[in-house]
Amino acid sequence: MGAPGIPGAAGIGGAGGREPSTTSGGGQLNRAGSISTLDSLDFARYSDDGNRETDERVAEHEVPLQERKNYKSSPEIQEPIKPLEKRALNFLVNEFLLKNNYKLTSITFSDENDDQDFELWDDVGLNIPKPPDLLQLYRDFGNHQVTGKDLVDVASGVEEDELEALTPVLGNLPPSLETPQTVENSLLVQKLEDKISLLNSEKWSLMEQIRRLESEMDFLKNEHFAIPVVCDSVQPSLDHKDSEDTGQNPVINSSDKEKDKDIHLSKSDEVDSSIPKENFPSSLPRREREEMPSSSPSSKNTVHFDKPNRKLSPAFHQALLSFCRMSADSRLGSEVSRIADSEKSVMLMLGRCLPHIVPNVLLAKREELIPLILCTACLHPEPKERDQLLHILFNLIKRPDDEQRQMILTGCVAFARHVGPTRVEAELLPQCWEQINHKYPERRLLVAESCGALAPHLPKEIRSSLVLSMLQQMLMEDKADLVREAVIKSLGIIMGYIDDPDKYQQGFELLLSALGDPSERVVSATHQVFLPAYAAWTTELGNLQSHLIPTLLNKIEKLLREGEHGLDEHKLHMYLSALQSLIPSLFALVLQNAPFSSKAKLHGEVPQIEVTRFPRPMSPLQDVSTIIGSREQLAVLLQLYDYQLEHEGTTGWETLLWVVNQLLPQLIEIVGKINVTSTACVHEFSRFFWRLCRTFGKIFTNTKVKPQFQEILRLSEENIDSSAGNGVLTKATVPIYATGVLTCYIQEEDRKLLVGFLEDVMTLLSLSHAPLDSLKASFVELGANPAYHELLLTVLWYGVVHTSALVRCTAARMFELLVKGVNETLVAQRVVPALITLSSDPEISVRIATIPAFGTIMETVIQRELLERVKMQLASFLEDPQYQDQYSLHTEIIKTFGRVGPNAEPRFRDEFVIPHLHKLALVNNLQIVDSKRLDIATHLFEAYSALSCCFISEDLMVNHFLPGLRCLRTDMEHLSPEHEVILSSMIKECEQKVENKTVQEPQGSMSIAASLVSEDTKTKFLNKMGQLTTSGAMLANVFQRKK
Repeated sequence: MGAPGIPGAAGIGGAGGREPSTTSGGGQLNRAGSISTLDSLDFARYSDDGNRETDERVAEHEVPLQERKNYKSSPEIQEPIKPLEKRALNFLVNEFLLKNNYKLTSITFSDENDDQDFELWDDVGLNIPKPPDLLQLYRDFGNHQVTGKDLVDVASGVEEDELEALTPVLGNLPPSLETPQTVENSLLVQKLEDKISLLNSEKWSLMEQIRRLESEMDFLKNEHFAIPVVCDSVQPSLDHKDSEDTGQNPVINSSDKEKDKDIHLSKSDEVDSSIPKENFPSSLPRREREEMPSSSPSSKNTVHFDKPNRKLSPAFHQALLSFCRMSADSRLGSEVSRIADSEKSVMLMLGRCLPHIVPNVLLAKREELIPLILCTACLHPEPKERDQLLHILFNLIKRPDDEQRQMILTGCVAFARHVGPTRVEAELLPQCWEQINHKYPERRLLVAESCGALAPHLPKEIRSSLVLSMLQQMLMEDKADLVREAVIKSLGIIMGYIDDPDKYQQGFELLLSALGDPSERVVSATHQVFLPAYAAWTTELGNLQSHLIPTLLNKIEKLLREGEHGLDEHKLHMYLSALQSLIPSLFALVLQNAPFSSKAKLHGEVPQIEVTRFPRPMSPLQDVSTIIGSREQLAVLLQLYDYQLEHEGTTGWETLLWVVNQLLPQLIEIVGKINVTSTACVHEFSRFFWRLCRTFGKIFTNTKVKPQFQEILRLSEENIDSSAGNGVLTKATVPIYATGVLTCYIQEEDRKLLVGFLEDVMTLLSLSHAPLDSLKASFVELGANPAYHELLLTVLWYGVVHTSALVRCTAARMFELLVKGVNETLVAQRVVPALITLSSDPEISVRIATIPAFGTIMETVIQRELLERVKMQLASFLEDPQYQDQYSLHTEIIKTFGRVGPNAEPRFRDEFVIPHLHKLALVNNLQIVDSKRLDIATHLFEAYSALSCCFISEDLMVNHFLPGLRCLRTDMEHLSPEHEVILSSMIKECEQKVENKTVQEPQGSMSIAASLVSEDTKTKFLNKMGQLTTSGAMLANVFQRKK
């Protein structure tokens, strides 16, 4: 077996690096690994369809030579086809079919042999060049004198020196198949074969004599000294080495104390043996024969059989008993006829039998064999047999499911605990390495899971070198998400055992790769297992505050610097989520290095930790109590922590001072640089600060976090700059402080602080004419949680009754953001009354600012009374003479109609929106100022384009929609010919539809655009789109059906 420390060696020594075409002492022919890939080696070993290397190399030394000779030379009996012969013939047959244009037959033949690659001869598994094609072999057949004796397998019990002296090289395919052989050569081969048979017979006779003499010696010893039979439990040279490696004897000695009765052999058993002489398995190597028990039956008590009072000769008895139909002349018969009488002989028997049992067990039931395979692999004295059994274990099931893999892993761990780290490294790890690139993901999953399960039982230098490298390779190269997820979990386990500081940087690089993985499963496993385990090791090395967290912060800063024209939000999320997952480890470090840590003793009644004290952890490894050691220990530390912060301060508390003086200022600076309009970024940082504050506690938040934000924001009316505005109030600092820090705790005083902050921000931004993006971001983030709706309405009511028209105008615009998320009861009780109040405001700008909110209510609310109130208010804006010349008001109404019309209630759209758009189009024809006229016309075009996706009745089409379009075309003829082309086409087709009375019914809400606008018109429209001023959002709806 190759050294596990060298990946290549494991693959070569463990699978393919066998000497080509050589014979071992036992006469076995080992095939060479002609292919270097691990997948192909499976054909030579145990595969799930039963093609096993050992089937090819049946232990013929267990079958008597004479029987094999008779079997092979008998003309009536044909030897069963061997797996490798079958694969070779399959290849040649498929080649013949293809050459002779039997393509369909060839395809069917390939499907029926899907475990074979017919394009590659090496896949067959024979270590010989490809033979001639089938036709050539057929034509050449008459040139050969091939007899049964020519095909005698060299894997008989002949010693190597005898074989070299007496026989030519005879393989599975003799050279005679390729070159003509003379009659003289045939006679020579036959003569040599006869000589071999003669010598083997003589050898068998001598072996039988030796066996009988040994049996008599055993009998004499038992009779005269009454010594229990004790089989040697180990081969001295091999097992002495094993015991040195593992510190324990791997084979149970058969002289157990429970054997309290002597075992005696009866002489009559020797004579009455029913096994014919010629069938005794003579070709076993001497050492193995010595290890096996005699074929004579034995038991704990002396066995005696009644002797008949007859005078028949022993030869007659023997001949008579030969008519009993027993099958001791086959491999299985030989096993059945020998009853194991010691633990060691049981192990040897299992080692011989299991390779033949496994292929014949149903795939779904093969896990039942795992205990047998493991026991035998643990206790078998032969390394080669152990390797074979472990290979069977890892290849037991073609595609093992979760439960089957768990069973195999359980067995591997039990094996590891029994044999110790040296044998785990030498015997189990190579099995993993062989399957690292297996074609089935379930097998690679087994490898990935094995690396983690075996980590505690491996030598530490192997754990941090070979196993880490294997997992790194699989993480980088494996395409299956499930496999990479298992790799991450195993890496986490490795990080819990690794103690080589030189591997820290490699671990960090693996962490970044895992966090950036495209699969959500892999990233989730990283946060749940790998990152907490790596953080624990980082903490032990003292690198959490000196390297890990600062490095992630620097990467975020670099992203923000490089992302002025387009921030990579995915990478930002990646680094920030990693920082968020490190918060529990950081807090545990602060507690464990606090001035009071030495006082934290468990005595007396332990205070209870509030259920809501910490955010819910993503996994047990992110639970602070798990990191600390126990919930009781954490409770004691928390009590001392709060007391220290409140009464004794942070002097000398280096880990906490680092958080206060370095981490928080850097985070707040980063927050000021992110784009306030990016909802995702605001949400990410908000969640981060929320978890940080909740983890470090209320006292820390009030005394360390809030003051730093307040110092930067400086909320006071003295800071108002009417020209530029208070810069920091327009940044993301505002929504993140409001939603990430001020919402951590929800007592009355905390809510008051949040309300006061939002009121101040609304006031200051309004008075300084600054952009409202930061306030809008705060409302959007808070509005997503219904618990804050009442609070936000309180803030807006403050704006409604404010003395400044600027503040009232801002409040009116903010209502639009709230309406969609607030339930209808609150809309009716709090929103509509406030908007009605603002709609009668002395300032026209405030009244205009309410229109978008009224429109959103029409779009989202279904209460009839509420809709009527809103409709009346909008009607007053449109029909009141005082607003007749209000260009800004008309613009706002048209924009609102275009936005909400397609989704509003059909009755409201038909009776109110479309007729009023018609009136506004008529009025615009009379507009004298071209700039205003074009502006209104452009907004009208957008509104009509959006409404064209709705069903419009024939009456409405004739009375309002078509007249409105004609008025709009009149405007566009003078001001925008590009728009006029589109409008003319729409009007023409609309008129044609009306004339033919083919306007469709409301069923299915068929898009009017689909019927009004021909393909040519659409093409023209899209070609001109780049030249038009119409907004993209409206254009996107022009040719779409209503959703």
